[in-house]
Amino acid sequence: MYSFDYRRPHSVDEADLALKAMPGAKLLAGGQTLLPTLKQRLNQPEALIDLGAIAGLKSISRRDGALVIGAMATHYDVANSTDVKDALPMLANVAENIGDPQVRNRGTIGGSLANNDPAADYPAAALALGASFITTKRTLSAEQFFTGLFSTALEDNEILLEIHFPLAKRFGYAKFSNPASRYALVGVAVAETANGVRVAVTGAGNDGVFRVPAMEAALTKSFAANALNGISVDAKLLGSDMHAAADYRAHLISVLAARAVGMAG
Repeated sequence: MYSFDYRRPHSVDEADLALKAMPGAKLLAGGQTLLPTLKQRLNQPEALIDLGAIAGLKSISRRDGALVIGAMATHYDVANSTDVKDALPMLANVAENIGDPQVRNRGTIGGSLANNDPAADYPAAALALGASFITTKRTLSAEQFFTGLFSTALEDNEILLEIHFPLAKRFGYAKFSNPASRYALVGVAVAETANGVRVAVTGAGNDGVFRVPAMEAALTKSFAANALNGISVDAKLLGSDMHAAADYRAHLISVLAARAVGMAG
C-alpha cells in the first residue's frame, strides 16, 4: 500500500463536498475491486472517500411503481430483502449467486454497477429491466449509464445514490459461471416490463453488457423459449479468452437465453 488521504462522511452532502474538494479522489463502496487494485498499485488515488457510514444509501423499498435500492446495499441485503423477493424475486436470486459469502457481505450493488465489470451480473439485470440510475446530479437510463468495459457515464464528482428497477411482468436470469470466481462466463437476462421485452447479455461482449434486438423481437411476438430457435449472436461481436472462445460464448448465449425465458415468471 501507499500513503493517501481517507475520509468517511456521514451524509451524501458531506461526501459530495469532500469529492469536490479533492479532485482525483476515489469513492469506496464495498471495496471488492478497488482495494485489491490499491494493494497491487494498479490504482493510486490521492484520497479515498468511504461511503460506508451513509446509512441512507443502504435502504431498499418499493416506491412509485418501482423497486428502489440504495447504492450501498450489499449483495447479501439484496438477496435477503423481503421487498426484493416480493417485487423482483429473480433479482434476489441474481444477488444470491454473486461470488461467495464474504463477497456478498461486503460488495455493494452500486459499487458493482459503477465498476461495470464486463462479467458482472447486475449490469445485465439492470439493462434488461430498464433500470434508472439516480446520482447527485441527474437521472440516467441503463443505456446512458453503461458506456463500455469498466466504464460508465458517471463523472469524477458524481455519486450514484440509488437504482430504480421497474417491476417486471416476467424476469429471468441464467448464467454459466466461472467455477473459480463465479463471475458470468456468459449471463443472459430476459425481462418483460410495461415498456416491452428486453434481452441483455453479460460476460461475452467486446464492449461489455449489450442487448439482443432479434431475440427481443421474437419474444415480443411469443414469450416462449422456442421463439428463440435459430436466433444467435455473431461470434465476431464477442470476446475470446483463456476461459472460452467467442464461438462458444455465442452458443452459450442462445442456450442461456432460452433458459432465462423458462425461468421468467
